[in-house]
Amino acid sequence: MNTEHLNTRLIDNLTTAIIVLDAELRLFHLNPAAEALLETSDRHCHNAYVGDILCVAGDTLESMRNAQLSGSTYIARKEQLTLAGGNRLIVDYAVSPLHDIGENFLLIEIQGLDRSYQISRKETFLSNHETTRELVRGLGHEIKNPLGGIRGAAQLLAQELNNKELQDYTSIIIKETDRLVKLVDGLTGGYQKPRLKLMNIHEVLERTRNLVEAETRGRIVFIRDYDPSIPEFMGDVEQLIQAVLNITRNAMQALSETDMKRVKPRITLKSRAVSQATIGSQIHKLVARIEITDNGPGIDPAIIDNIFYPLISGRAEGTGLGLSIAQTIVHNHDGLIECESQPGRTRFIVSIPLQQTEGTE
Repeated sequence: MNTEHLNTRLIDNLTTAIIVLDAELRLFHLNPAAEALLETSDRHCHNAYVGDILCVAGDTLESMRNAQLSGSTYIARKEQLTLAGGNRLIVDYAVSPLHDIGENFLLIEIQGLDRSYQISRKETFLSNHETTRELVRGLGHEIKNPLGGIRGAAQLLAQELNNKELQDYTSIIIKETDRLVKLVDGLTGGYQKPRLKLMNIHEVLERTRNLVEAETRGRIVFIRDYDPSIPEFMGDVEQLIQAVLNITRNAMQALSETDMKRVKPRITLKSRAVSQATIGSQIHKLVARIEITDNGPGIDPAIIDNIFYPLISGRAEGTGLGLSIAQTIVHNHDGLIECESQPGRTRFIVSIPLQQTEGTE
């Protein structure tokens, strides 16, 4: 292995985001951590001007040029970077010139300040979700046992009664018992182990889109932004369709609250392969990241941190089960669903690892 290849391998295995720019401030190399941070790929933006990848202030670009000319390192603290897609990051970064390799290259090291917070937040969420799963499992089991006895007793009682009015009462008991059993089954419905087979994530997205388009009869515009490089992986197609469908229907229902004369309802389905991604405290070499984004009214900030827990819903007629089941299904695939929301833009991010876990942070 030559030195140049070794250096590239070392850079690509760092968890720090590394950007290498050429003399014209055009992208020469992104390591996987930078691809994940900047939500793009080295292949997609190779040779692109840095100002097209990061919307930064003019004085920041000037500081990069000065570092390039002077040969000195420039360090910035708590700077805001805006990505091409509109997301904002608060970061520390250092810009160092590389004159000893024949050209005026720049090495930029970026540390997202919210990275540690996000990792801690994901770990807490996963721990709480696992506790909730066990609680619901046990509670569901304890509830269904007496419900079965109540239903059986009501059926036996109905057989002994000759009075039609009294039989109506036993019929109500049976129907309400069945309704409670259905509710409990809904609470625990995502806990079946996935039946793994080789699958393509775009099959999941396309079947979901077709189902929702049929339901809405074209009232919602679907935008597809797929990454064909995502490899096949072992997963349960039907369960993942259920998870993505629950999220997409949630977006569909939110869009029903918008003024369709003023804003055309829109759902964007986006897929990307992300390298060196962190789920909880675990680093995965490759992750399939699915984003379902709508331009609806957004989620109430008072409940957004709890929307994946059972029986939490922002709609009066909602059951609060759809997102909880979706999270459980994705969790059973070692993945995670996250949500970001503001008026006019709600984004659900589904991350599913495609390879074995490599380590922890």
